[in-house]
Amino acid sequence: MDDRETRPPTLLALPSYLAGHVARIGHRGLVAALAEHDLRLPHFAVLTGLSDFGPLAQHALADRLGLNRSHLVGYLDVLERRGFVRRERDPEDRRRQRAALTDSGRRLVRRLQEVAHASQEESLGVLSTAERRTLVDLMRRVVVADDAAARKAGD
Repeated sequence: MDDRETRPPTLLALPSYLAGHVARIGHRGLVAALAEHDLRLPHFAVLTGLSDFGPLAQHALADRLGLNRSHLVGYLDVLERRGFVRRERDPEDRRRQRAALTDSGRRLVRRLQEVAHASQEESLGVLSTAERRTLVDLMRRVVVADDAAARKAGD
């Protein structure tokens, strides 16, 4: 019995359904690793954003991650209590808070990124390297176009 016999064909024809399902498959290992620290995927996004961009003003971090600013504050509260993030005054504008990783946060990000990479390898193992690259390129184009549309709508 192949997949078309077990899932509704109408859903299997929807890229958004398939993308969501592939995302859930790819996140399984990462979700388990995050649960060990009583964290969730948005916390991972915040940690990864700070790892990639360095210390950022909270509003800039929320915008770059596509998170609601008030939700970001809650995620940062949790990460700060656990010692993974610290908040400090922005030296360029003392009215603003910026978030930065602690040494403990950097170690956690490295570990979680290894888990995320392994989860991706496991979930996308049926695809060749070229197919994976194509899949990522296509999904990135959709995300970039959506980001551009959101910025244009905000102007």
